[in-house]
Amino acid sequence: MDFIISNLSVIQVVLSIILVVLILLQRSEDSLGGVFGGGGNDELAVKNVRRGAERTLFRATILVAILFAVSVLISTLIG
Repeated sequence: MDFIISNLSVIQVVLSIILVVLILLQRSEDSLGGVFGGGGNDELAVKNVRRGAERTLFRATILVAILFAVSVLISTLIG
């Protein structure tokens, strides 16, 4: 446990780099208007279902984001 606590800043840097890379690898189809519910073709809107590698990438992004948030929380509590 001392190893993790002493190297927490290094772990956070590595997790942040991995998180940025995972976010940049994801496919972006929606513009900013689509994020808030306003799409260009509402009558043609089809829900995007993630499959295969895209689903794995999405879940890995969520996992790394949670790990990063936990590491920041631990760093805040012990620091």
